[in-house]
Amino acid sequence: MKFIHSEYKQHNMKIWNEVAPRYHKRWASVNKGPFQSTKKLVELVNINKGDAVLDVACGTGVVTNEIQKKIGKLGYVIGVDTSTTAIKIAKKWNGKKQNINFVNTDAEKFSFSKKFDAITCQYALFFFPDAQKALKNMKNSLKKSGNIGISVHGNAKEVPYFSSILDSVIKYIPDYVPPGSPNLDRFGTKSALRAELSKAGFSKIKVKEFIFQYSPGNFEDYWKTYLKYIAKPLKEKLNELDYSKRKELKQMVKEKTSRYTKKNGEILFPWQVLILSAKN
Repeated sequence: MKFIHSEYKQHNMKIWNEVAPRYHKRWASVNKGPFQSTKKLVELVNINKGDAVLDVACGTGVVTNEIQKKIGKLGYVIGVDTSTTAIKIAKKWNGKKQNINFVNTDAEKFSFSKKFDAITCQYALFFFPDAQKALKNMKNSLKKSGNIGISVHGNAKEVPYFSSILDSVIKYIPDYVPPGSPNLDRFGTKSALRAELSKAGFSKIKVKEFIFQYSPGNFEDYWKTYLKYIAKPLKEKLNELDYSKRKELKQMVKEKTSRYTKKNGEILFPWQVLILSAKN
């Protein structure tokens, strides 16, 4: 049975409310792995002192924080996200500042009285069940000369940190990812990302590719950390596997990571990220 739009959103929000503290501690706040892109996104969207900026799906506020450093005292930045837990972390982590604010709202529905000079959206476009509706809402919120900056993970094969486990798990648990969920690498090629923004009416679209490196440690570190940090519904499905199947699964994942494993046992994954910049 496929998720309908509203069910998917509720499910996703529940997941993010659970994992946001771990996500922030492990990835976002320390600029590791894909979050090496945060500064690059803010640079490419060309934010200046005095600008009004909106950070869509701001999560725990790492991009918002980087924007705040650029805009100076005369500018302001608003971070929006549907996850109440993420917003709480963002407020606490960013502290009380005059030129930064966070709002709990949906990317498809937010509305502000003033238009923005720039909008950013990091690692979220692929989560939106109706990406066009969200993008058109962003477009309507931009000034005529405004800029948009969007970052997404690359094609699944170019992000083996995820695919090494997911490709294996799905063979044992076909419904591991709920049916009807958006494909998380659906904008993982330059052409697909460019086409989606063009369809929403943006112009002067540029997409840059970056390959970051990330080491989760050795294989045991990688496997144990994955099991520790995944959301409760996924953990429950994995726990339902009998011992022999779980052992087979772990071995399959290990084989997939072998090509990224150095002689000392450390895994070093490449991580493809696409960053788009465009004009309203």
